Amino acid sequence: MTEPPTQTSAPPPAPVSDAALAYENRLLLVLFLAFGFVFFDRQALSFLAPFIDDDFDLSNTELGVLSGALAFTWALSGMVIGRVSDRLGRRKPLLIGAVVLFSVFSAAGGLMTGFFGLLAARALMGVAEGAVLPLSQSLMVEASQEHRRGLNMGLLQGSAAGLLGGIAAPLVVVWVAEHFGWRTVLLLTIVPGLLIAAWMARSVREVPPGVERDPARGRVAATPAGASTPLREVWAHRNIVLCTLAACCYLTWFVVIITFTPVYLEDEKGYSSGTMSAVMTCFGVAWVLWGFLTPAISDRVGRRTTMIAFTSVAVLCPLAVVYVDNPLLLGAVIVFTYTGLGCFTLIMATIPAETVPRGALATALGLVMGVGELTGGVLAPLAAGWASDTWGLQTAMYISAGGAVAVVLLSFGLRETAPRVLRRRAERTGAPTPTKAGATP
Repeated sequence: MTEPPTQTSAPPPAPVSDAALAYENRLLLVLFLAFGFVFFDRQALSFLAPFIDDDFDLSNTELGVLSGALAFTWALSGMVIGRVSDRLGRRKPLLIGAVVLFSVFSAAGGLMTGFFGLLAARALMGVAEGAVLPLSQSLMVEASQEHRRGLNMGLLQGSAAGLLGGIAAPLVVVWVAEHFGWRTVLLLTIVPGLLIAAWMARSVREVPPGVERDPARGRVAATPAGASTPLREVWAHRNIVLCTLAACCYLTWFVVIITFTPVYLEDEKGYSSGTMSAVMTCFGVAWVLWGFLTPAISDRVGRRTTMIAFTSVAVLCPLAVVYVDNPLLLGAVIVFTYTGLGCFTLIMATIPAETVPRGALATALGLVMGVGELTGGVLAPLAAGWASDTWGLQTAMYISAGGAVAVVLLSFGLRETAPRVLRRRAERTGAPTPTKAGATP
């Protein structure tokens, strides 16, 4: 594949001002909470499934449809809004609008009286939520110092989703549903969403401090309006193609295991709702832990090596759900094998952002996420739900493991993009350091 030419030299990172560092940390916190709450809302349905089933009598196929509908609209929204953002050179107003709307549609789900009403609410919620990740990550990569890029993006996408969607969601959602009903859970979600949107309006800047004065040193420059890159040039990068395919497979791993594990633990293993909630919390603990450790390790040892090693471990997680019966042991195994969420950040944000030109940031992130969601988020849960109704719920876990195996194979083809690793290579060989490593001819 012939890839677009790029610059062939890059200066070492320059010192960062106190104002830029303070803004970097503040932006990380507000986007951490925003995307974390996106996943709280998204994950809530999985934990509420046993409660909703009492009212709606959901089949495994219908549960897969609810998950798939949200993923479908999430995918389309990410691709479209990412492209629109690059064309306009604006992200803040689009991001605030998305946070407000997903909070409203999440709460609307609590008012529905049947399967199709809930399906419509979840689909509309996906439209709003799909815009949050590409917009947030493109803002974060521009504000991040080079040596913290992987860590920041991992905290935003991996640890945030794990803390709020993986740890808080099963504990809070199950407790509130048991005491006040599943509808109350959804109705209450509007409150934190609106508070986060108000904080964004006050604190998020379209262009981070210092970027206008020195855009090439230490961080990625902001995207000027009208400077978007043609789609054919985005797809010309091998890393973008491989990351997109890996996203399809990794989302299969993630969406299937997180959608069907609560039902599997209660229906097949006979766990109580409290035990199920405790085991699902272990997913969240691992999510938070590996969500930032994996990208941080990749800053030092390289994106490609990290993808291969940590995804190989992630293959074991869905198999443990099937073969480990003791809930305490299962929880421990999950913590040590649920490593894939840190890799999500690498293939869906960090590697694409380090591969494409500045004018294609949100476009590339939206494409990788969107295509991945359409396949792994929409088709995979539908197929897993049908397969589970036909051959048993353990089939879903085998499908999940197969998705991770495919990612391992794809990762061998990635071109390294970690700045520190590329700089070390250049120092050893005397070659210039590419500014966009994944785009070298």
